[in-house]
Amino acid sequence: MQPDIETVFRIQKENYPVLALTDAKERLERLLRVDSYLRDEGNLEELFEALYKDLRKPEVEVVSTEVGVVQSQIAYLKKNLKGWIRDHKVPTPLPLAGTKSHIRYEPKGVVLIMSPWNFPLNLSLVPLVHAIAAGNAVILKPSEISSHTSTFIKKMVGRLFDWKEVAVIEGDASVASRLLDMPFNHIFFTGSPRVGKIVMARAAEHLSSVTLELGGKSPAIVDETANVRKIARRLAWAKSINSGQTCVTPDYLIIHESVKELFLKELASSVKEFYDRHEEGMEHSPDYCRIISDHHFRRLKSLYEDALDKGACVLKGGTFDENDRFMEPTILDNVSEEMDIMQEEIFGPLLPVITYRNRSEVNQIISRNPNPLMLYIASGNKDNMRYFMDWNPSGGTVINDYMLGYSNPELPFGGNNNSGMGRSLGFHCFMEFSNKRSIIHRKWGSLGLIYPPYNERIKRLVQMMYRWV
Repeated sequence: MQPDIETVFRIQKENYPVLALTDAKERLERLLRVDSYLRDEGNLEELFEALYKDLRKPEVEVVSTEVGVVQSQIAYLKKNLKGWIRDHKVPTPLPLAGTKSHIRYEPKGVVLIMSPWNFPLNLSLVPLVHAIAAGNAVILKPSEISSHTSTFIKKMVGRLFDWKEVAVIEGDASVASRLLDMPFNHIFFTGSPRVGKIVMARAAEHLSSVTLELGGKSPAIVDETANVRKIARRLAWAKSINSGQTCVTPDYLIIHESVKELFLKELASSVKEFYDRHEEGMEHSPDYCRIISDHHFRRLKSLYEDALDKGACVLKGGTFDENDRFMEPTILDNVSEEMDIMQEEIFGPLLPVITYRNRSEVNQIISRNPNPLMLYIASGNKDNMRYFMDWNPSGGTVINDYMLGYSNPELPFGGNNNSGMGRSLGFHCFMEFSNKRSIIHRKWGSLGLIYPPYNERIKRLVQMMYRWV
């Protein structure tokens, strides 16, 4: 039986050096346990049920956005881990002749992973498998809001790992606070900027390093040269999947006036095709998720009502059912910056629309908020693409599509200042959990020729050495 939080942390601290000495084969064996568990039909059915209860998530999305992402990361680690944990030689400058230099990627120690509720399996297990791959001991705290999936994760980890290696601690904010009292060697947090600031401040008490995967208001720009029908269809899916509760979801639309009318017509048509092609009402679609909780439903409804009170109008949607936590994808026009919906990340299926005439207006709109996690650009003009990227910093950029920022393990995924720090996926995530130890080994020679007392000969020797650096 797993003991209390403080005991788990203490024993993991004592046990961690054993994990640090494991080789790639031993670490991969641990990761393949996870992969096998998620491939078992009985376990998969249990996960389907958990995510349905939490988010009404359809099975296709469970496989494509939860299980499949974890399995693809494990496959990538299987292919690359042996090379990553090998010592990496680096060049030696002339003044250090006689030495050899290399970098060794070592585990940081005991790490804490705090995961969110929106993709509760994916965003728990992706950092977990990289932390294990790097040789760390791990305490994982899943979100209590997605309680059924949290229970699944705790059961899975309990079956696959000794708690001295990996432990799952469930609980609310008070449990998170107790965990943050402890001097972890690294903390990997995924969630809102507001809570991210709390985590960073608490980590600073122990000088623990942090990875903060946050969010923000990711704009979707559609210029006058974009392929309207294709882009509208892609945006309809991106804003609707998981009922818009995704950190990389386009938060609001900035569209050129010349294509606005056609684009919004195609956008509404695509939503209907995806979820209501038989005209029975979107609420009857088995493919559309629900808002995670009553609290978040009321928060989103408040944003919607505030926008209407301040002059916004509904172009599409507006059907809500609080008892079922159903919120139809809703397009809002005539929005302005003083509305609450333009002041905070929406994290739901509401899409404010802003019209522009000159591209310089786009930069002014985006700069009202901190740097976003993602910048989406829909354009057929390379000069416009470069212009929007050059003027608008972000964690990542996707051109002529959406949601792809968290898809390629070769690319670092993460934010920019308020939208996060540190990176996830592939080697970049492995590095978040690794200490880069610099090692210099003297083979022959020495620096004795330049030891004090200094004279003219030594001065000339030093000048000669560094002249050729």
